[in-house]
Amino acid sequence: MFVREKRIRGYTYLYLVETVREGGRAKQRIIKNLGRKEAVTASGALERLATSVARYAERALVLSQIDAGNPDGLACKRIGAPLLFGRLWEETGCRAVVEDLLSGRSFEFPVERAIFATVLHRIMVSGSDRACETWLSDYDIPGVDGLSLHHLYRAMAWLGEELPADEQGGATPFSPRTVKDRVEEELFARRRDLFSELSVVFFDTTSLSFTGAGGKSLGKRGYSKDQRPDLMQMIVGVVIDAAGRPVCSEMWPGNTADVTGLVPVIDRLRSRFAIGRVCVVLTGA
Repeated sequence: MFVREKRIRGYTYLYLVETVREGGRAKQRIIKNLGRKEAVTASGALERLATSVARYAERALVLSQIDAGNPDGLACKRIGAPLLFGRLWEETGCRAVVEDLLSGRSFEFPVERAIFATVLHRIMVSGSDRACETWLSDYDIPGVDGLSLHHLYRAMAWLGEELPADEQGGATPFSPRTVKDRVEEELFARRRDLFSELSVVFFDTTSLSFTGAGGKSLGKRGYSKDQRPDLMQMIVGVVIDAAGRPVCSEMWPGNTADVTGLVPVIDRLRSRFAIGRVCVVLTGA
């Protein structure tokens, strides 16, 4: 089908026509008289028709952009994951907690959006912040326009920012309390009620190796669970409650044995989340 012009008594009319074959010959058959050209174009009817048809002609739109020499005008963004995890981010209170802790701070970029983007990226592909910057271009995530790599780095630095001396109570011998700890504690407090308890928690650890400079305080050589004994590493421990919800995470020097980190973790659970009896179930290799 296509639109055809026809002059009648000095006026131009537009017709929606199709090509059919009758008796072995091709001929055009009028489907609808769209009206006088001037009136149709002024009313915007053609634009509305083209927009409606375009929803079912994605291939033609792509080819038209290529024919016009405008491949940069083609873009496809995924929306499913940002919508789903964005709702979970809101319902679990992650956004509210982060924004509350940011109140009074003057960042020139949306730190909460940068943190959400990096969390979503690691859920989806488990890559580095450097990879996240490129990955963002494929997803439609509200509020991340204009974010670049250094914003992601600064957001992570804020989470690792050391808390004031009067908030260092219960810190492990391995590392000070940081903003990350406040986030965990506030999230636990939001979902806590009279019946909340951590009588049973699951504790798992793994090693994270890294290259290059940095990690002077925690980077050590030790037993590598990712088969990279040649690299400096850190140990990460995660505590999960009986319902499968993460409670907190801890980091230790790369040469720390699991049993060495266990006692400080239990002490911190008691002080940070005001719990009494703890039964820890160790998992892992």
